[in-house]
Amino acid sequence: MWLNYHHLFYFYTAAREGSLAAASKELHLSTATLSIQIRELEKSLGAKLFEKQGRGLALTETGEIVQRYAQDIFALGEEMVECIHGNPIGRPLELRVGLRDAMAKLVAYKLLRPSMKAEQECRLICHEGEMNRLIADLSVHKLDVVLTDRPPDPSLGVKAYSHLLWESEVHVVGTKELAERYSGDFPHSLNQSPFVLPTEDTVLRRQVDKWFGDRGIRVEVRGEFADSAMLEVAGRAGDGLMVVPGVVVKDLKELYGMASLGKISGVRENFYAISLERKLKHPGVLAIVEGAKKGY
Repeated sequence: MWLNYHHLFYFYTAAREGSLAAASKELHLSTATLSIQIRELEKSLGAKLFEKQGRGLALTETGEIVQRYAQDIFALGEEMVECIHGNPIGRPLELRVGLRDAMAKLVAYKLLRPSMKAEQECRLICHEGEMNRLIADLSVHKLDVVLTDRPPDPSLGVKAYSHLLWESEVHVVGTKELAERYSGDFPHSLNQSPFVLPTEDTVLRRQVDKWFGDRGIRVEVRGEFADSAMLEVAGRAGDGLMVVPGVVVKDLKELYGMASLGKISGVRENFYAISLERKLKHPGVLAIVEGAKKGY
């Protein structure tokens, strides 16, 4: 007899979830369709797997046996997939993360750090690039998650889910020398001040340009950078003031002696985890989400 593993998986999900309704939601199937598939499995095995118990269902003795075998079968299948993707048994689980190049590296590090301290040992592997390339790699499972400051473009045709991690206020920061020179009557003191900024195709840059324009502030843009690491280097060198998420202001002060001139009211920067799953499952990704919820 040839076993239909699709039917077995439907049964296994129903047994695990505890009801046909919950399993239907998990599998994106109608309850009627799921019920038919399970009956097909019962027919092929020649035995009932569920029996009515009040308003719900309970496993029969045969159902309990089948559930144990199914659990082993699908656990072995997951093990095989992990091995193929470079996670042999006995070695740390890999977390392959794509980082958008324009995303502030201090923010990315804060978000990623909990994954390296997760209960399940996890080896972090980071790749940096432009958004479209990262989403393409995510779509073919080269990446487990993408961290970015904006949701993916729907025109890419990839069914991906955006999980909001942080929503941060934005500050103007600079070296102590620049901060002393331009912090007097903030934000009007910024008029004619030097800035290093992200490129014009970023959400943050568009918001900041509008904020300047609404207040009649004209700044001297000394450099535009697609790479946030280069932008930060220029800012630390004193080539201009820069705008950063509030969550890293303390770090910039402690690590590099920089200072905040003030908060840009009404401008916020969001950070997302992009996945192919609506419900996140990877332990490393879950650690990132939990860490973001706790804040820093």
